[in-house]
Amino acid sequence: MATHLATEAQVTAAYEAARKESSSIVVERQVEGADYRLLVVGDRLVAAARREGAQVVGDGARSVAELVDDTNADPRRGSDHATPLSRVRLDAISLGVLAEQGLSPEAVPAAGRRVLVRRNGNLSTGGTATDVTDLVHPQVAERAIEAARMIGLDVAGIDLLTRDVGRPLEEQGGAVVEVNACPGLRMHLEPSAGRPRPVGDAIVDALFAPGENGRVPLVSVTGTNGKTTTTRFIAHLLETKENAVGMACTDGIFIAGRRIDTGDCSGPQSARAVLLNPKVDAAVLETARGGILREGLGFDRCDVAVVTNLAEGDHLGVGGAETLEDLARIKRCVVEAVAADGTAVLKGDDPLVAAMAQKCAGSVIFFAQDENHPVIGSHRDRGERVLFVREGRVVASEGPRETVVAELARAPLTHGGRIGFQVENTLAAVAAAWALGTTWQDIRDGLESFVGGLSQVPGRFNMLAIGETTVVLDYGHNSSALAAVVEAVEQCPHLRRSVVYSTAGDRRDEDIVRQGELLGDTFDHVILYEGRYKRGRADGEIMALFRRGLETGGRVAEVREVQGALAALEFGLHTAQPGELLMIQADAIDETVRFLQDYLARRQHGHEISWSEVLNVSSDRHLVR
Repeated sequence: MATHLATEAQVTAAYEAARKESSSIVVERQVEGADYRLLVVGDRLVAAARREGAQVVGDGARSVAELVDDTNADPRRGSDHATPLSRVRLDAISLGVLAEQGLSPEAVPAAGRRVLVRRNGNLSTGGTATDVTDLVHPQVAERAIEAARMIGLDVAGIDLLTRDVGRPLEEQGGAVVEVNACPGLRMHLEPSAGRPRPVGDAIVDALFAPGENGRVPLVSVTGTNGKTTTTRFIAHLLETKENAVGMACTDGIFIAGRRIDTGDCSGPQSARAVLLNPKVDAAVLETARGGILREGLGFDRCDVAVVTNLAEGDHLGVGGAETLEDLARIKRCVVEAVAADGTAVLKGDDPLVAAMAQKCAGSVIFFAQDENHPVIGSHRDRGERVLFVREGRVVASEGPRETVVAELARAPLTHGGRIGFQVENTLAAVAAAWALGTTWQDIRDGLESFVGGLSQVPGRFNMLAIGETTVVLDYGHNSSALAAVVEAVEQCPHLRRSVVYSTAGDRRDEDIVRQGELLGDTFDHVILYEGRYKRGRADGEIMALFRRGLETGGRVAEVREVQGALAALEFGLHTAQPGELLMIQADAIDETVRFLQDYLARRQHGHEISWSEVLNVSSDRHLVR
């Protein structure tokens, strides 16, 4: 910046110097006066400083260059913005300013002579600042605030040129010469002279209303099964037109309903990605065991921690978790991270989960289908919050006060309350929303609109009619999840049951064998495959373990082995018979869902269905279980 240009030669020199710095040059009218910086935060002026250009005072012995070196020896001066003052530079602009005074860097000014090195008062070019906040005239402050508003800035540095900041600008021809959208604060925090101003506090106070802590509501969901469905359900309950929810789960990262990343995003890196997104007003994070062991949680504390269950058959024998008690200690981390004013949502009829309440610094909501379970009863007797099912209705109780939240018949995810594990996922999600203060009406609306199909919870007990076959798609890949799905499909009438199934190779041998036993007792036709998640197992090893369990099965009549997930899926669909129930275990959810959607599009005789549609079709065909 070059100011006080009175001659053509000065204008030409300033222009040439500016060209070396940038291709964009602004020429403005000359305004006389001192250089002031006023800091506006919100709708008020919080600090003001008078800035003076870099200068030295002669001593009759040293040159200008030597005096500059002596000035730069001040420990407050540095080469960047991390110090209270910046070093004085002898650049092209400085040489021009010296020349105007008949001097050069080698000249020795007389003792006491004030020598300007730069005319502009920017601290970045070696200037100094004196606090004048208490001297600013109210009308001057008003003009500064208006300037910030016109630009639309909440925090702005307003540069003024005026003779006296204590008088209105109009009286003396003063003017606003710049509105800075990223104002430096050091001139106010550590002025060269005058009183420091707590401008950082003013900015924080303007950004956050009294009582706010600057954090978004954060829900962490963990457990053995149901994590992703519960995470998606909670995000659905919290999402409104005014509330953008960030969600991370095994299906990816979603911001305000838009998927921005794919794959398994249930770890701490994904959690941080959600929390760093400026659009997010609330965060719902699936928190898996593996991520906790590798890097921790990805957040310091949460408002709500949800633990869906702890069950056999998943992740035991891996990462130091040999028993369910070991697994409980790992997953308990989310409960230990609950803030003092937060809430843990825990499955009351799961002893290891219920015991986590002792480690919660905040309050606890227990949920279970059975309102007569001792944990539910004793917690309610103490006046605490519980959630349960009574006569087909979701009921919330806080001591003696009860609220009928909704009828399960109006909760599509649960298929009228027939799918037990989806009822429990619903209870967990509703409890989390309750803990965050969501209104009962909003919870009801969300519960009724969460259909649970391929678009909302892909691979989580999705039901389809393909031709005359009922297809169930589910991601369950451990013995406890498989047992829960088996309990559900056994309610569905059909002539024959078939399954396309695999599991990840990092399960214990006995857990894979147990899955084989369940398959053998439940299905007539079993199609086995090994997918992409063999995780160290040799080719054929997973199938061999399945067969050990299938040998004890009391129902299975035929077992086929097919190489590859999609090939097995296509074989299962091709061999399905009228009146058959075909269950598909999804190796990779996205890939499986795309295959099914393409399959339906090619044949044009399939669609998603509800349980009532299954019963209607079954009645027409006189199917049996």
